Amino acid sequence: MSSMTYDLYIGDRMFSSWSLRGWLMFEKFNIPCRTIFVGLYSGTMAEEMAALAPARLVPAVRTPDGIVIGESLAIAETLAERHPSVNLWPTDPAARATARWLCAEMTAGFGALRDACPMQLQHCHVGFQPSPAVKTDLARIETLWAHAHAVSGGETPYLFGEYSLADVFYTPIAARIIGYGLSVSDAAHSYCMALLGD
Repeated sequence: MSSMTYDLYIGDRMFSSWSLRGWLMFEKFNIPCRTIFVGLYSGTMAEEMAALAPARLVPAVRTPDGIVIGESLAIAETLAERHPSVNLWPTDPAARATARWLCAEMTAGFGALRDACPMQLQHCHVGFQPSPAVKTDLARIETLWAHAHAVSGGETPYLFGEYSLADVFYTPIAARIIGYGLSVSDAAHSYCMALLGD
């Protein structure tokens, strides 16, 4: 491994939305990393992550120079800072500020959707009936996605024209929308399919 390789600690990307996000940050922007899978569901996670203390959740990262980082947003900002030429955030200041806002709201919000629809990438549920709270979350997500497109004026399926960290953070949301057959606008559905088709 080169000295510029990060250590990325994640769980199973098929079921762990946070692990999927952590992996996509490196994979989509071609940032070299060594992926270390920990037992999210086997009870071995604490032991396997002991070397990264006090980080205790996935994703967690050790930088090439030995700095430990927990929490997806902190990892995202650190990678953007260390790899400015890769454009993890949109280059336009208004789009970049908006993308950060959307990612922060995603990490802190949409609890009803996340609780009712655990992420998985293996099959599509038929006949799932979302609660009013889930519908409220979906409406908010659509509002934010429409705002992103309005700010960026992008013509691509992605939120800010070029693929960015905002798309990384919303990929597990797209997996929930498609995986549970949730009703969203045609534009939102197309965006979800673009993220998952990728």
